[in-house]
Amino acid sequence: MQRTPVNPWDWSLGLGYNQAEIIEGATRQVVCAGQTAVDAEGKPQHLGDMRGQIGLALENLEAILEGAGMGLSHVIKLGIYTTDVDEALKNFDLLGMRLCAVQNTPPMTLVGVERLAIPGLLFEIDATACA
Repeated sequence: MQRTPVNPWDWSLGLGYNQAEIIEGATRQVVCAGQTAVDAEGKPQHLGDMRGQIGLALENLEAILEGAGMGLSHVIKLGIYTTDVDEALKNFDLLGMRLCAVQNTPPMTLVGVERLAIPGLLFEIDATACA
């Protein structure tokens, strides 16, 4: 698979993402449902703790990708939803560290929402990955 970044402006690179990517030669695609800070039984964890919720949501996303034979390096698009954009951005270093470790800067969208499907959850992340 060949990935070519498209960045007519470079301001997004400082935030850790490309404006777009051209994907060529991919043979498999995985579309992940939104992952949140829930345990193996689907019970919310880290209530009131944005950092804890981001960390667990990322762990859950990585588990899904691993189950599909992929990892964060295969992610080509992220969708991020949060009930508190400012608090999420304060803790975005967690996302940056994991993506930087695999040298990936996929296009992403961050959206503030009134609430998520399960009360008490503050952060949700979905992904599209290709190999």
